Amino acid sequence: MSRTDTPRPRMDRRLVAVMALASGLVVANSYYAQPLVGAIAGTFDASTSEAGLVVTAGQVGYALGLAFLVPVGDMVERRNLLRWLLLVTAVGLVVMAWSPGWQILAASAVLVSTGSVVGQILVPFAASLAHDDERGRVIGNVMTGLLLGILLSRVVAGLIAEVAGWRAVFMCAAVLMLLTLLLVRALPVSVPATNAGYRAVLASVVELVSDEPVLRQRIAYGALTYASFGVFWTTVGFLLAGPAYGWSDARIGCFTLFGVAGALAARAAGSLADRGYARHQTGFFTAVTAGSFALLAVGEHHVVALAVGVALLDLGIQGTHISNQSLIYPLRPDARSRLNTAYMTCYFLAGSLGSVLSTLVYFGAGWRAVCVLGAVFPACAVLLWIRERRGRHAPPCDGGRVQTPTESPLWNSSPDSRST
Repeated sequence: MSRTDTPRPRMDRRLVAVMALASGLVVANSYYAQPLVGAIAGTFDASTSEAGLVVTAGQVGYALGLAFLVPVGDMVERRNLLRWLLLVTAVGLVVMAWSPGWQILAASAVLVSTGSVVGQILVPFAASLAHDDERGRVIGNVMTGLLLGILLSRVVAGLIAEVAGWRAVFMCAAVLMLLTLLLVRALPVSVPATNAGYRAVLASVVELVSDEPVLRQRIAYGALTYASFGVFWTTVGFLLAGPAYGWSDARIGCFTLFGVAGALAARAAGSLADRGYARHQTGFFTAVTAGSFALLAVGEHHVVALAVGVALLDLGIQGTHISNQSLIYPLRPDARSRLNTAYMTCYFLAGSLGSVLSTLVYFGAGWRAVCVLGAVFPACAVLLWIRERRGRHAPPCDGGRVQTPTESPLWNSSPDSRST
């Protein structure tokens, strides 16, 4: 065997761990402010709604990063891009820690959250480094790190703020970004996937959505399940702080730890995807997401039901997400960052829509109505999956001639068609 024919080694588990840890540490920056709104309002003598704009600013910044920075991962050497983003994010966190007013705090939050899309650059990076038969597992591990960062950020922020004040939260986060810079040094050098200019790369994101039916399909599954994530996590704080529970902010923050169990269990979705079950398990995970809201509804007055429901909710959402990404990234190996931009932008917008709707529903009709709303989105995903499966078992007609499954464009565009 010649040197050029030497097979590429499998992805080192330590490298996967580095990517997972870095993803979790950085994405947490976008969520630290959520449990600190009351403390921030008190410091600046602002209203809760004004201080809440800091959280909104973070959401806006993350959306901007998804749309305009993640595609750059296909254009440049990724390790250098990550270094610059981490430096900018660290500077923004220091400014947040020393902000003299909530307006500057909100403006800095936009900068920090824009740079916090590092995880969304690392996931396609990991997918490009992995072998075909391990890609699902690798994606699952990195995404688990990212989701744990989201879930644990509120707990960490609440505990640090209780001991040292809310400003210390952002100073600690800035230090963590500098430590993450050291982690990034362990990443291999990447080769840009395209020589196209920035405008052409952005335009190609829309073209990918138009050209890839599997991408459109997986965007729908992701959006419908993540909308339910926004529905639940936006309003559960109101429930736990209300008359039924009367919990403190710190106790509410610790409650998010129940979601960690679901996130860890969902790692199995990646290994199953590697064996060709990504399409099959989508139905299971979307059904689990929808069914979890039955327990969450009972959890209005029973904390055990609420805790189990949270674990199942995050299991379903994360499992669907990993299944989606395992099918999306093989579509266009030369455009994995752009595929991620198209998918994650819609994913994030759906979560924001769920958040807005759940707030209106909670104060208008109560917790049970919120659970109905949360169940409707993944239930639609289940129906979409049933329709997809029926379509695959009933070959479409083409010009009066019945196509076989292997002739169907949708079938051919499926990365796991050979195993299903």
